Amino acid sequence: MSEFTLELQGIERTYTQGATELQVLRGVNLSVSPGEIVALLGPSGSGKSTLLHIAGLLEHVAVGEVVIGGTPCSAMSDNERTLVRRSKVGFVYQFHHLLPEFSALENVAVPQMVAGQSRKLAHARAMDLLGELRIADRATHRPARLSGGEQQRVAIARAMANRPALLLADEPTGNLDQETAARVLDALLKLVRERGLAALIATHNEELAATMDRQLHLDNGIVVAM
Repeated sequence: MSEFTLELQGIERTYTQGATELQVLRGVNLSVSPGEIVALLGPSGSGKSTLLHIAGLLEHVAVGEVVIGGTPCSAMSDNERTLVRRSKVGFVYQFHHLLPEFSALENVAVPQMVAGQSRKLAHARAMDLLGELRIADRATHRPARLSGGEQQRVAIARAMANRPALLLADEPTGNLDQETAARVLDALLKLVRERGLAALIATHNEELAATMDRQLHLDNGIVVAM
């Protein structure tokens, strides 16, 4: 079994726009160990979101390998990739992407039920997670009735619902004011550390990145340690 939860090996990604080719990632190599929280820094447009999408098996790559929990994933079928994402990977985005017609509780329960969990157990785990994130009292509220910070806490709970080994977060506090962002990030890091997850968190905020275990910088398609 690999010592790393996530490994990216020689990842390259090029987009074609008409007759123009834009190489976003140039032989990216990185690894994240269990219990490690790694910040991924870089300016807007540097490819941070692309890298996270590749790490989370949302994008295919023609060059390089994505290894999750010791298992190479790049040659997997779409169905196999979906199963890995569902069981091993949790995502948190800048915009919460909660289902507007569902309550906070239901938003956290739905991924579990899709994975085969019973409604009763899914709701019980959802309440536990909302409680840990200190928003259990908002469980019956739909997203429109939640503040930005509360919505993102629900999104974090949803990402943790299926007990992933790897958490990927793309500017998870980028849409929040500074004070709320700090509180939400504290809650996220606390949950990740308590569960011993591997986490790769993209941010442009160096102050927030400094609270994590390690900082990497993505620039001109290459990842370097800071």
